[in-house]
Amino acid sequence: MAPVLSTSRVPSPTKPGTAPLPRPDRQFYAKMSAFGRFGIRWFDPQLMPAEHFHGHIEMNWLTAGSMEYVIDGHQLTVPANRLVMFWAGIPHRTISVDRGPRNDGRQCNVYLPLDAFLHMPNLGKLTETMMGGGVVALPLDTIGNDTLVRWYNDYRRGDAERADILKSEIALMLRRAAVDGWDELLTPWIEAVTPATKGATPLRYVVAMIKYILEHLADPLRSEDIAQVVGLHPNYALNLFTSVMNVSIHKFVVRMRLIRARSLLFEGSLSIENVAFQSGFSALSQFYEQFRNAYGITPRQMRANYFHQV
Repeated sequence: MAPVLSTSRVPSPTKPGTAPLPRPDRQFYAKMSAFGRFGIRWFDPQLMPAEHFHGHIEMNWLTAGSMEYVIDGHQLTVPANRLVMFWAGIPHRTISVDRGPRNDGRQCNVYLPLDAFLHMPNLGKLTETMMGGGVVALPLDTIGNDTLVRWYNDYRRGDAERADILKSEIALMLRRAAVDGWDELLTPWIEAVTPATKGATPLRYVVAMIKYILEHLADPLRSEDIAQVVGLHPNYALNLFTSVMNVSIHKFVVRMRLIRARSLLFEGSLSIENVAFQSGFSALSQFYEQFRNAYGITPRQMRANYFHQV
C-alpha cells in the first residue's frame, strides 16, 4: 500500500508557494480554453455548486475520507490514498465530502492538459478508457503523499527543467499503469461510432473524430475525411466538434501537431524540416509561424535552449 504521511506535511492552504514562472507556451493556453494549463493544487475538499468541465485529464488524491462525484449523471465514490483519473472535459461535480475521522483530509489535484495526455505514447487502453468516459483508480502502490508533495513543490518553484522532469515522471507513471492495470470506478460508456451509427450523442461523435485525427496526424487531414469517419455532413461535424471541445477541428489538429513537433525536436536526430513534415505540416513556413505563435520562439531556438540546459 502507498505510504500515507501525516497531513501536517501536506502543503498548507494558508502558506501558498511562489507562483510558477510563465512557460513559453503559457500564451497558447491562455487563449485556448479547450486545453487547460498543467497544474497541481492542494486544498480542502469542497462541494461544487454546479457541474463544470475543462480541458484536462484530472487526477484526484485524498489523504483521508472520501467524496462523491457525479460525472455526466453517473455517481461514484472517490476513495482515499488512491490516485483517481478521469477526463474533465465531461461535466462533473462533487456532491458529498467526507474528510475522514479527524476531519483533516486534504485533496491534491493534478491537472494534465488534454493535448499533452493524448500525445503520450504507449498508454493504449488507458487513453481509450479516459476518452470513453471511464474513471479509474490506479494501483495502491502507484504513488503516495511524499511524491505528490515533491511534485507540488517542484511545480511551484517555476523551474523549467524541473517542470519537464515532473511531466516525464507523470508520463512514466501512466505508462506503468497501462501495463499494471487499474480499478474501474466508472466503466467507459462512450461507445465507438462508425459511419453506420445512427443517433449517437455529440460526445461519442467527437471522440471518434479525435481518434481518427490522432491516428492520421502526419497525413493531410481534410474536414470531409474526418466527417466521413462518423457519417456526418462536414459542416455539421465541424460545428459539433467545436461545440463539444471548445476549439475548432483545425486548431485541434494544429495543436496536436505542435505537441508532436516539440517532442521530435528534443529527440535531436531529425532536421527542422523533417520535424515539420513528420508532424503533419506541409510547408516549413507554416510550421515556423504556428510554432512561434504557440511557444513564442522558433523551433530552432527551442531546440538550442533545450540542449544548452542539458
